[in-house]
Amino acid sequence: MLINRPVPFLDLVLSISEATDLIDLNINDHGKRVAFIALNIANELELNPSDKHTIIIAGLLHDIGAFSLQDKLKAASFEFEFKYETKEINKHAELGYMLLRKFKPLSEMAEIIRYHHFTYKEAEKLTDIDKNILLFSQIIHLADRIDILIGRKNNILNQVKDIYDKISEYSEEYFNPELVEVFDYLKSKEYFWLDIVSNPQILTFSRFLGYLPLDFSLDKILDFSKMFSQIIDFRSSFTATHSKGVTATSTALARLSNFSDTECKMMEVAGYLHDLGKLSVPAEILEKPAGLTTDEFDIIRGHTYFTYKILSNVANLDTINSWASFHHECLDGTGYPFHLKEDGLSLGSRIMAVSDIFTAITEDRPYRKGMTKTESLKIVETMAKNNKIDADIVSVLKLNYDETNSARIIAQNEASIEYKEFRQYYNNALNSKK
Repeated sequence: MLINRPVPFLDLVLSISEATDLIDLNINDHGKRVAFIALNIANELELNPSDKHTIIIAGLLHDIGAFSLQDKLKAASFEFEFKYETKEINKHAELGYMLLRKFKPLSEMAEIIRYHHFTYKEAEKLTDIDKNILLFSQIIHLADRIDILIGRKNNILNQVKDIYDKISEYSEEYFNPELVEVFDYLKSKEYFWLDIVSNPQILTFSRFLGYLPLDFSLDKILDFSKMFSQIIDFRSSFTATHSKGVTATSTALARLSNFSDTECKMMEVAGYLHDLGKLSVPAEILEKPAGLTTDEFDIIRGHTYFTYKILSNVANLDTINSWASFHHECLDGTGYPFHLKEDGLSLGSRIMAVSDIFTAITEDRPYRKGMTKTESLKIVETMAKNNKIDADIVSVLKLNYDETNSARIIAQNEASIEYKEFRQYYNNALNSKK
């Protein structure tokens, strides 16, 4: 019997932050450090606890729209804002806003993220935007640029003067001068800098749990996972509909395998999150129409490990994590990354494995059409005979092929429309900022 327990809100937000860090491991924990620096600035301004939690979440998620390694590398350069036109600067901020705006618990943070690369002078002209939104976005902006200036290989205390001088140089034009004054006060405190590089952020954020929504029910987690799947899939037209197809297939097979309504909903969440670790895979590999090299496939093989690692940090998500993360394991132990055998693979994990394979071979890709019923069933039946995937689940799929495939097609058509609308809205919003 599965226990439906609530999941901490902060754990879910931290999981997004950690997942987006996978795009460039060289700036690992950047979101956490920005949130931590921003919180220290908010403390000096004596903002109320509710505002502080808003700033923490916005800091953790500020780069959620940086879909590619190129976007990450640009944003990680302090000169980013001086080298590129406004349209390019606001690209990932606008994408972040679009991803979060429809998810009510994060909609306020979406507005802050939208403006976090506006210069102080530009922000002063936005008279129709709430003043708190602009102030919080300016706090995130300053915290982001402070963290970018920190050299990871050098003693942090030896860098303080150079960092402050650089920030001060752009005060009033790029940074809110009031916030630069706060930074001037903070910079003299050794603990502030040592805290940044010693990674105390999670403990610090936890002090504010009393002001955060404490947990999410399964329904809210499902809404969250749908939003999260767009971050995973919308990086490329090659992957734009995959998670939704796997989700529809796995949920249909779970229902046909007599899963309860609660378990089917858990399977939906697992489907949306199963490729979370693919944020570690460069877009050029995801979009490669030809066969992968050994090195490229080695990178791909790591994605399920990263899914498991990130979801392991979310309390009360163990079952969903195993269903999501073990979809490339095989019953004979030849899968990856854990080489689990059939006694270590639950029915939910086995359903996800079949669903991922079935969706991958039947969905259309930009470079090829999906397989027919005969072709796809031949593939999965052969894999079942070779003890790679569960033969009973393959039988359920075969007996209910039309129903299951129809659910996949409908879901992926919906995802395709959502992706096109997303890109169109994004292009229109960006062009309006020229």
